[in-house]
Amino acid sequence: MTSQLQRAEPRRVDLPRIALTAAAPAVWGTTYLVTTEFLPAGHPLFAGLLRALPAGLIALALTRTLPRGAWWGKAAVLGVLNIGLFLPLLFVAAQRLPGGVAATLGAAQPLVVAVLSVPLLRERLSGWRLGWGVAGMAGVGLVVLGPAAAFDGAGVAAGLGGAATMALGVTLTKRWGRPAGVGPAAFAGWQLTAGGLFLLPLTAFLEGAPPPIDGRAALGYLWLGLIGGLLTYSLWFRGVTTLPVASVALLGLLSPLVAALLGAVVLGQTLGSVQLAGFALALAALVAGQLSGPSVRKGQSR
Repeated sequence: MTSQLQRAEPRRVDLPRIALTAAAPAVWGTTYLVTTEFLPAGHPLFAGLLRALPAGLIALALTRTLPRGAWWGKAAVLGVLNIGLFLPLLFVAAQRLPGGVAATLGAAQPLVVAVLSVPLLRERLSGWRLGWGVAGMAGVGLVVLGPAAAFDGAGVAAGLGGAATMALGVTLTKRWGRPAGVGPAAFAGWQLTAGGLFLLPLTAFLEGAPPPIDGRAALGYLWLGLIGGLLTYSLWFRGVTTLPVASVALLGLLSPLVAALLGAVVLGQTLGSVQLAGFALALAALVAGQLSGPSVRKGQSR
């Protein structure tokens, strides 16, 4: 009997599903622009609340599907991690840091997911995706960081905390899956509602009365709630439950890249050769992360 090394069959790449899932972080890339240009400053909890709770209640009203049994607790945990804690940390980072710094910190999420997948999903630590995760974060850093970047301590803590919180939420979402017969919109609605209810008392206690909302702010909140909340989270959780979690996490690199593009197009920020090289590196990491990477397996012949 002789043994030989054979190439493992590559995992089939589901391009349509990846594209739909990628739409979520692409839309989330507008958060930095909307937060700084449309929303009243100093109310990150209120911004997170309006992004989550109305969208969640709309989803529940449309789908008429509630959790059952253990899923009441699971939906609450996922809602707090993916929404209730993540959104205010995101808005704190967006308001206290330049968008580029906040985006770079958020790009650490694929690395955290790769590490958490070992104990929670019983997966081997993938050097392929871990390496591309580092490359992606470096690429984002080249795109958005500059000599004028400011590192406010509270903002940095919020940015890293948000990345870790959502990474844990995404990994647990993959571990628990989605209940049979429950659609993506209902699943997202559970989490948006749970996260919004978590934020409701915190917002009232820590921020007090809501800020004045003019027409510009109303448009910003509507965009973040309906498009950046209900629609995108439905697509995102559908992808998380059906695609490899590390691959989905790397799609999150689209968020800071879109933010940088909007900064260049809308705010007149310039992108030089270093930034363009960073774009290329981050996009290469995103694409490579959708592949299983080079691997071999042992085969036997008699």
